[in-house]
Amino acid sequence: MRILPLHPDLERYLQKHRLLKRWQKQLPLFEQNWRHPGLHTEILEPKELRIYSFRIDLQYRAIFVFTDKETVEIIDINNHYE
Repeated sequence: MRILPLHPDLERYLQKHRLLKRWQKQLPLFEQNWRHPGLHTEILEPKELRIYSFRIDLQYRAIFVFTDKETVEIIDINNHYE
C-alpha cells in the first residue's frame, strides 16, 4: 500500500502534540496491514463516505481515505475525545 505524503499542517500537528514517535511506530503497521488489530481501525459515520480512522495512541487518531485500491491519503489527525 502506498501512503501519500502528509500535508505540512499535519506534520506540524504531530510535532506540536509530541506524536512523532508514536506516528513512526504505527505507520509501518498501517503500511503492512491497515486492518492490523493494534491500529483499532474503524469506519466513520456515515459509512457510505468510506472515511476511516486508526489509532496513533489512546487519545489521537489519524483519519484517512483510499484514493484508489492501493493508495491512502491521511486527511486529518485529531484528538479522538474533542
